Amino acid sequence: MAETTPAPLERAQAEVADLLSELIRIDTTNTGDTTTSKGERQAAEWVAAKLDDVGIDSVIHESEKGRASLVARIPGQDRERPGLLVHGHLDVVPADASEWSVDPFAGEQRDGYVWGRGAVDMKDMDCMTLALVRDWARTGVTPPRDIVLAFVADEEAGGKYGAHHMVDHHADLFENVSEAISEVGGFSLTVRDDLRLYLVQTAEKGLAWMRLTAAGRPGHGSFVHDDNAVTRLSAAVARIGSTRLPTVLTPPMKQFIEEVSDAYGIEIDPDEPEEALSRLGSISRMIGAALRNTVNPTMVDAGYKANVIPGTASATIDGRFLYGQEEAFEAQIDELLGEGVTRDYIHHDQAVETTFDGPLVEQMVAALKAEDAGARPVPFTMSGGTDAKSFETLGMRCFGFSPLRLPADLDFASLFHGIDERVPVESLQFGIRVLDRFLRAS
Repeated sequence: MAETTPAPLERAQAEVADLLSELIRIDTTNTGDTTTSKGERQAAEWVAAKLDDVGIDSVIHESEKGRASLVARIPGQDRERPGLLVHGHLDVVPADASEWSVDPFAGEQRDGYVWGRGAVDMKDMDCMTLALVRDWARTGVTPPRDIVLAFVADEEAGGKYGAHHMVDHHADLFENVSEAISEVGGFSLTVRDDLRLYLVQTAEKGLAWMRLTAAGRPGHGSFVHDDNAVTRLSAAVARIGSTRLPTVLTPPMKQFIEEVSDAYGIEIDPDEPEEALSRLGSISRMIGAALRNTVNPTMVDAGYKANVIPGTASATIDGRFLYGQEEAFEAQIDELLGEGVTRDYIHHDQAVETTFDGPLVEQMVAALKAEDAGARPVPFTMSGGTDAKSFETLGMRCFGFSPLRLPADLDFASLFHGIDERVPVESLQFGIRVLDRFLRAS
C-alpha cells in the first residue's frame, strides 16, 4: 500500500497528556488479590465512554466482579485481511505515596512530564492509542485492515483475570487477528545526537513463580537440632540467590548485541557481554537479565514461636526463563534446591519469541525513521512478561511497540514499577505520530 501522508493530529497530540492524567487518577492498583485490588471496572468504563464519545462501540467483560476488560474493533478497508491487535493493561502495581515527590494517583503535569503510577507501565500506551483512534473517528480515517483494541485487567499479576480470561472465554472477539503490538518496546536509547536505537520487543521470558518447601523435624529451640527445616531452606535460598546462571544468547539478543557493537563501535564478547553492555546505562539492567535464565528469592516464611523449631519452612522465588530454555531452567533450579527441599509452581506462563522481519516490522521501522531521522530500530528480549503470553496462544505474532523518543538523560528503566514514574509529554506526542504512520500502513 502506498504511504499515506499522516493527518496533522493536532487534537490527538493536544489531548493525550490530559487523557493520561485522567486515567492515572483512576487508581487501578492490582495487589494480586481480587478483594484488595481496585479500579479496573471504573477504568474500563472510562475507556468505553471515551470511545463512545466518538462513535466507537466496545464491550466490557468481567472475569470476577470488578475485574473488567474492554474490547473494541475498528473496521478496516479490507475486512478479509487478518486484523491487528493493539492491547494494553489498565491495572498498575501498588505505590507508596510516602516515597514519591508527587501524589502517585494525582496525574500531575509538570516540567513537561505526566507523573503518576502507570505513566510508563502502561497507561501511556493506552492513552496514545485512545487519543489516536478518537482522532481517526473525528476525521474519518479508516485503517487498511481491522484494528482490534483490548484494554485488559490483571496484567501485573499474570493476567488470570484479564488477558488469559479473554482468550479462554471470549476468543471470538479476536477472530482473524494475526499480529499484535503492546508495551515495553519502541522506546529510544541515545547513542549520540544523530543516532538513537529504538528497542522493539520481539521476545519475552517465561514466568516461573515457585514456592519452595523444606521439611525437617520439629522440636524445642533449646536442643541441638541437625534436622532443621529453616536451616535447610535458608541454604537453598542462599544458593539460589547467589548463583548466576549461564549466558545463553537467543536470536533476538544476538542481533541486539551485534547492533550495539556496530552503533557504539565496540567489540562485545558473546560469552561475557555484560561489561560492554554496561555503557548502555540503566537499561543494561533490563538487557542483562535477558542474557540468561534468572531466579531470585522474594519471600520467606517459617515458624510460629521463638523457641519452637518448625517442621516446615517455605520461600517464594521469581524465576524467568528464556524462549526454548524451560527444561534447562528447571534442571538448573532442581540442582540448586538440595536434599529435602521441593518446589511447586505458584504461577507459570510461557516464553514468547518471534522474528524481526516481515511487512509489519518494515512498517515499524519506516514509521520510526519518518519521525526520527536518527532512528535505528533493533530487536530485543524483555526480561519480564506481558499479555503477549496470552494472545500468542491464538496464533498472533506479538511485538512490544509503544513508541517513545526519550530524553538522553532519562533513567527510563528505573521508572517501571519505580518511584516518581513519569513520561515526557513530547514523547507521548511522538508516539501518536509514529503509531498513526504505522497503523495507516499496516
